[in-house]
Amino acid sequence: MSAQVAGSGLVVVDKPAGMTSHAVVARVRRLAGTRKVGHAGTLDPMATGVLVVGLNRATRLLGHLMLTEKAYDATVRLGESTTTDDAEGETTATTPAAGLDPAAVRAVLGEFVGDIEQVPTAVSAIKVDGKRAYQRVRDGEQVELAARPVTIHDLQVHDLRPAGGCLDVRISLRCSSGTYVRAVARDAGARLGVGGHLTALRRTAVGPYDLSAAHTLEELEDHFAMVPIAEAARSAFPVRDLDDAGAADVRVGRPLDLDLAGLTAVFAPDGEFLALYEPRGAQARAAAVFV
Repeated sequence: MSAQVAGSGLVVVDKPAGMTSHAVVARVRRLAGTRKVGHAGTLDPMATGVLVVGLNRATRLLGHLMLTEKAYDATVRLGESTTTDDAEGETTATTPAAGLDPAAVRAVLGEFVGDIEQVPTAVSAIKVDGKRAYQRVRDGEQVELAARPVTIHDLQVHDLRPAGGCLDVRISLRCSSGTYVRAVARDAGARLGVGGHLTALRRTAVGPYDLSAAHTLEELEDHFAMVPIAEAARSAFPVRDLDDAGAADVRVGRPLDLDLAGLTAVFAPDGEFLALYEPRGAQARAAAVFV
């Protein structure tokens, strides 16, 4: 079926395992009957969960949505290192880990909470001289990425279970965009001296959108559910409702005499979403205009 969507908005997809984010976008593009489709934050094929897809004008919201925090459930396997820091890579080293002290494991994982410097996995989508890092690795190149600042707001350890000679640790975490959970698994294993990788990853939230708002692709086939762009902006950003004069200024890109704490969605008196404005000096200026 094709929904032939005329408006703009967000579709919150519960991505299945084994499918690339690009393939999800292609599926939504077909269902919506529109070419202008993009997503906010790649999920690896192995991963499942919340993938926020934008349609038409809402694709311009996506770059701003990527700045919000994300949440994940994951399983870290201690005792094995892989080429990709997850279960899709080849095993490079094994070290007995089933006997690790649970208190020591919890303590090491707790060290990742806060502002940290993280080296992304070499098979990430980060571009190096215009080429994706994962493609350079596939081409046989040695890739070394620089550490980047990320924030892990919270990390909970749920349980630890022996898995052969390894130890599986189920965790949940909330983190800034750009955080690689695979790198947490890798680095925790390194600190414990046994190596580690990710065996399961499920994204449970992107900003205000969690699994309760997500739809499987099969559900979207039956009923195409889209969050209208105005509703999406109201749920994702602070809001300022303008009078007619302010709305007219926004339509021509003028700065506004508003005291804003950060990136803010501004609306016309009739509820139309107009733009994202941000504080710059003594005024607020447009970061992105949608009219």
